[in-house]
Amino acid sequence: MLKVGLTGGIGSGKSEVSRRLAARGATVIDADRIAREVVEPGTEGLERIVALFGPEILREDGSLDRGRLGSIVFADSEKLASLNAVVHPLVAARVAELQSQADEDAIVVYDVPLLVENNLAPMYDVVVVVDAADETRAERLVRLRGMTEADVRARLAAQVSREERLRAADIVVPNEGPLEELEGRVDALWADLAARVKT
Repeated sequence: MLKVGLTGGIGSGKSEVSRRLAARGATVIDADRIAREVVEPGTEGLERIVALFGPEILREDGSLDRGRLGSIVFADSEKLASLNAVVHPLVAARVAELQSQADEDAIVVYDVPLLVENNLAPMYDVVVVVDAADETRAERLVRLRGMTEADVRARLAAQVSREERLRAADIVVPNEGPLEELEGRVDALWADLAARVKT
């Protein structure tokens, strides 16, 4: 089994690379998706978050209003740490469960946005960083996700710098251009990872 840590700053295209690796046969464990699962209505995770931040972070249907919670925690590092203290152990337990279900010779890609921030690189055989300039990422977030400039600045500031992320990389996938360019880069990445499994 090859454990691959896949990361990239918000708006870098990490999720696109993750999807394309899954299409090529990787077992993808998506930390963000798991983080959403562990705070769904009726979960212990959501109950604990409401205890911390109050019922105003819930939508009318009882689900978590991620936008509202995000605007609270990304503006206050202590509140972000409190949220992470609830969510991260729940995510870690689910990740361990999914990993135990993968084949012995699988390429398991852990899609982890905060891999560098949380010093998780030593957990993986290979760390892949999807990289794009901060300006490119900011433009994508405004254009594709409809985020405000202020929200984009807060999200970028809450993550490590581009330089720190690149220092953690064993492999860098540049993603400044169109999706057609990314396709070829993912082909090369997949070939590299497959070769590492065989050795």
